[in-house]
Amino acid sequence: MSDYNATIIEDFRANHGRVGGDFEGAPLLLLHTTGARSGQERVNPVMYLRDGDRYLVFASKGGAPDNPDWYHNLTAHPDASIEVGDDVLEVRAEELPRAERDEKYAQQAALYPGFADYERNTDRVIPVVALVPR
Repeated sequence: MSDYNATIIEDFRANHGRVGGDFEGAPLLLLHTTGARSGQERVNPVMYLRDGDRYLVFASKGGAPDNPDWYHNLTAHPDASIEVGDDVLEVRAEELPRAERDEKYAQQAALYPGFADYERNTDRVIPVVALVPR
């Protein structure tokens, strides 16, 4: 885990899900996945959009040409857990179909314009994954 992520995770847990810095005021969760190749637990701070009982996460990787590792982990092992505030939830990852993905991504980009930039900066379609409580 990078020092950057470790600092965010520590801040998140110390402040009941609230963090400062780049993510101050943004809805953030900690995503626990199982490594696609290693089988080891991985934890990543990820912005989310609440959608009913689902938590939508965006595999933007800042507009990089490839998907983030956590996306590959969820594809290989869709059962995961998340920390939201002080709560821990068991979830199942489901990638949104294209039409719904486009709608939800536009919602996120309207709330957080950086997501529109990410989409402009890559040729790939950025996946949107629903984390559904089990």
